[in-house]
Amino acid sequence: MSNQATTKNGIGFQQVTTSNEASLQKGHQQNPWTLVYEGAITKNEKGKVNIHPVKYKLNGIDIAANVYTPANYDASKKFPAVVVAHPNGGIKEQTAGLYAQRLAELGYITIAADAAYQGASGGEPRHTDKPANRIEDIHGMADFITRYVGVDANRLGVLGICGGGGYTLKAAQSDKRFKAVATLSMFNSGEVRRNGFQNSQLATIQERLKQATDARAKEVAGGEVTYAGVANPTDEEIAKITNDLYREGYVYYYRTHAHPNSTFKYTTSSLLDLMTWDAATNMDLINQPLLMMAGSKADTKYMTDEAFSKATNAKNKELFLIEGATHIQTYWRPEYVNQAVNKITDFFGRYLK
Repeated sequence: MSNQATTKNGIGFQQVTTSNEASLQKGHQQNPWTLVYEGAITKNEKGKVNIHPVKYKLNGIDIAANVYTPANYDASKKFPAVVVAHPNGGIKEQTAGLYAQRLAELGYITIAADAAYQGASGGEPRHTDKPANRIEDIHGMADFITRYVGVDANRLGVLGICGGGGYTLKAAQSDKRFKAVATLSMFNSGEVRRNGFQNSQLATIQERLKQATDARAKEVAGGEVTYAGVANPTDEEIAKITNDLYREGYVYYYRTHAHPNSTFKYTTSSLLDLMTWDAATNMDLINQPLLMMAGSKADTKYMTDEAFSKATNAKNKELFLIEGATHIQTYWRPEYVNQAVNKITDFFGRYLK
């Protein structure tokens, strides 16, 4: 998510948390699959949605994923399936898992995987965050789930959230196994890493490219891997952040829905690839049905608007605003998640029949 400078420790402010938020903070310890979202599965039961941790190889790297099967799952039958791509800094146990579970409750077989080099997946150096890898992760989820017992490979959809939404747009441009394409709170990682959030760092592009170049040179010379996006903010520092994305994002990832596998950290050398990439290019290659969802109050909505306007060949494309929601609130607040799920249900119901 973040292109924010490293936050330094210092002071603390009084943060008010509900009992539900407090319990979510301990969610990864209490849940057998370390899921941290509200309503997460706590045990597999016959006749209900079940979760199946799986591992598979993708270009020699071990990928950790969770497959969710619907309550009426029967291996002898065929079900539509949906690939869910997680946000930047996120993992399969957070909002990607929430939406994967909710879609499984509606009859889809779903998969949420940790990106290569991140979460519980393999890959070195850790926290490498290159667009080509993230796009390949989405192709890899499609590879795996289309061969899963009970999946109808001709009824495959994809949902990308935040940074996963930007990478989903790019994956769907070429991968026509995806018969319907949806994004939620799409975040254009390349544009933000290059220009800064809301174009706030245009003056330092060349300086940051030089830092990324130096970081790569250091790595290949056998030196230490350096990281960007490292943060350990206090409550008071979080409260002083002026934009909703980062203020609420830090609360979500570091407080209410924290998980030890989730971090904003990424190798500085990754910026060589990130800063020359853009999710909104070649949008005319998407010819599948396209649904792009964003909170009406999201300060990231400009990225969805830009990409949507360029999807000139998408069949039956639709922009859906989740009324009253900010970017991060679409990850977890029930009233906004319900709006998104209801819209996705209608969309996938039409195109993954």
